[in-house]
Amino acid sequence: MATRNASAVWEGDLKGGHGKMRLGSGAFEGSYSFASRFESGTGTNPEELAGAAHAGCFSMAFANAMATEGHTAKKVATTAKVHLEKGADGFKISLIELECEAEVPGIDGVKFHELAEGAKRNCPISKLYAGTEIRLNAKLTR
Repeated sequence: MATRNASAVWEGDLKGGHGKMRLGSGAFEGSYSFASRFESGTGTNPEELAGAAHAGCFSMAFANAMATEGHTAKKVATTAKVHLEKGADGFKISLIELECEAEVPGIDGVKFHELAEGAKRNCPISKLYAGTEIRLNAKLTR
């Protein structure tokens, strides 16, 4: 299997510094800072990229699970809300909320939700975040 790469460079101290994150494929490069991570500053942050990875992984796993059962999705759209909180021992991602809407002809609601829960449990990024609560709200659209 392939090994994927990403890199980050940080310059300066935490509050006044800045950095850049880059995907190994070159598909994305973005700046990040204290303000983009902990306030409302411009740029990206690790949690946003983690959310994108989770949303993408879940969407693919869910689409595959449905196709395996004979229901090819026309569209699977997922948003991940990543909650970063400060606790007594530092910052942690405490919760990830996956919001999914999928257009899947011919599937019934029970099977749809069963496969959605399976994708949530089994996509590689969900497994990576096993120590974090992951909630799923999946909606079948026609």
